[in-house]
Amino acid sequence: MTDRKRHPNKHIEAAIRYAEDHGWRFVKSKKGHSYGAVLCPNACQCREQVSSTPRVPEANAKDIRRAVDKCPK
Repeated sequence: MTDRKRHPNKHIEAAIRYAEDHGWRFVKSKKGHSYGAVLCPNACQCREQVSSTPRVPEANAKDIRRAVDKCPK
């Protein structure tokens, strides 16, 4: 696990960990309502936003996992 602060929602936290386990890195947002983003380590520059307070947390978590799985490695 990294030294980043945990996301308050368990579904999104699990999705961020899933991305990190697949080599993606988390970048904390510096402004706005965004919690941050997960970034692909490859040249394809895939990324997925992580909301701090999503209306449907499970949907945001699903989007993160989908981005990781669909990334052309």
